[in-house]
Amino acid sequence: MRLWHKDLIPALPRQQLLGQWRECCLIAKNMTECGTPNHILVNKVTEYPMYHLQAYAYKVYKEMKKRGYKPDIRRFTKYAPFYIWLSHKDLYKGWHNNRYFKQCYYNLQEKYDCGGISQQEWSKITELLWNSGRKHENF
Repeated sequence: MRLWHKDLIPALPRQQLLGQWRECCLIAKNMTECGTPNHILVNKVTEYPMYHLQAYAYKVYKEMKKRGYKPDIRRFTKYAPFYIWLSHKDLYKGWHNNRYFKQCYYNLQEKYDCGGISQQEWSKITELLWNSGRKHENF
């Protein structure tokens, strides 16, 4: 279970993007029913108001729609409505920082190195890295 860094959403490979939608729905369900996602990699969501998860899930949903996928909006909104008024720069501020971006990037790089991500998908990720200016920040 993981919430990929918010800046990586547009470049996530197909499997990771589809998985991210499932994760968002599962986290919303667990938060609603149990009050916690109960997983070490995503427990940080409890340190933020619920509207951060709602805004994040909306970003994932929009990216899926943009790529022609048909996510079932009810899977998420059954537990929480989308929240669209949170600025991207404020979303998970403090957690989705440069260090977390690197952690997610290297996780994706390992998937590429092991053959789980195609060259085309990896190129999209590295292009996003260069275009974000992070490559020039002692990455």
